[in-house]
Amino acid sequence: MTGRLVIIGAGQAGFALAAKLRALKDARPITIIGSENVIPYQRPPLSKKYLLGEMEFERLTFRPETWFAENDVELLLSTYVEEIDRKAKSVRMQDGAVLEYDTLALATGSTPRTLPASVGGDLDGVFTVRDKRDADLLAGEMKPGRRLLIIGGGYIGLEAAAVARHLGLEVTLIEMADRILQRVAAKETADVMRAIHDSHGVIIRERTGLHRLVGGGGPEGKHVRAAELSDGSTLEVDFVIVGIGVKPNDELAQECGLDVGNGVIVDEFARTSDPSIFAMGDCAMLPWKGERIRLESVQNAVDQAEAAAAILAGGSAPYDAKPWFWSDQYDVKLQIAGFNMGYDETLVRKGAREGSLSIWYFREGRFIAVDAINDAKAYVSGKKLLDSGIEPSRAILADPAADLKQLLS
Repeated sequence: MTGRLVIIGAGQAGFALAAKLRALKDARPITIIGSENVIPYQRPPLSKKYLLGEMEFERLTFRPETWFAENDVELLLSTYVEEIDRKAKSVRMQDGAVLEYDTLALATGSTPRTLPASVGGDLDGVFTVRDKRDADLLAGEMKPGRRLLIIGGGYIGLEAAAVARHLGLEVTLIEMADRILQRVAAKETADVMRAIHDSHGVIIRERTGLHRLVGGGGPEGKHVRAAELSDGSTLEVDFVIVGIGVKPNDELAQECGLDVGNGVIVDEFARTSDPSIFAMGDCAMLPWKGERIRLESVQNAVDQAEAAAAILAGGSAPYDAKPWFWSDQYDVKLQIAGFNMGYDETLVRKGAREGSLSIWYFREGRFIAVDAINDAKAYVSGKKLLDSGIEPSRAILADPAADLKQLLS
């Protein structure tokens, strides 16, 4: 094909789509539109090694800037699309410029949920963590001895807490649910991660919500200085990180009439309800095992984008999502294989090394996921089991002395 491919979004999925097409020797014109003023880069290290000062930004970029010109990939930065005209097969930018496409790809990602202004969400010193600008702003706040409040006990909040404690801050994390990680992990995993944070001095207050943030600091009195909590207590703070989840960036798709429902609805080939428009990554709602899900992970963004590239280049293989995730906190590596949605049973297995553990998830008797905490063998074994469809022996899993390799024999 020679018609232009326009990719809206210069993140992991958008770049992976363009790079895979070029690797497949597809020569169609490609334009990537990105709202940031920097070339495409990895986001996971932003809130970890980059924020800690252990990694320069140049090491986060997917390719050097010269790669784009050398591979005939046009990169439009510091701009965004205001409208998609499906009938004219064009997109209109915020400056009025119009770009025609033969094929359009939505790789718009997701946006962190924010606090409403009515509870102090518009105060200075209240942050979310998503892009380089967020990380750069936070870097100026992360000073030893400062008091940080983290709202939300999911992976984003816990990872931020680990970085802040490493840098010597006083950290309090509040979670309005009964426990941390309630929506994404079993109680057993949450118990382990809570104990790890406790040992590093993070104060975790579960079943505690935010009533409002109070301003008064700063030259104009608009900087956050305290948090009034749902239990009636007040906490003095220097700044706040909000980690209460994300929402898919599906507004453009909805406005142009594509099928949308908690993300842009796609088929097994990453096609939307318009066959000329694809969607991938965090913004896409894909079919998986008879259901529709959104997978918020780097792995899915890359794999789905590369599967879409193969389709565009003439292939016919559907995308078969194989979820896996990870989270680094202190010296702990949590690796997750599978998707634990709807689990009704767990089995805990002690690992061979001190402090290693794995939590195995089952749904209606079938193995669906594993959380491996400093236990690479359990992660690899669980991933292989899921890929092969083999059901693991409960007796072997329950015996910490048994070799997990037996599960695959």
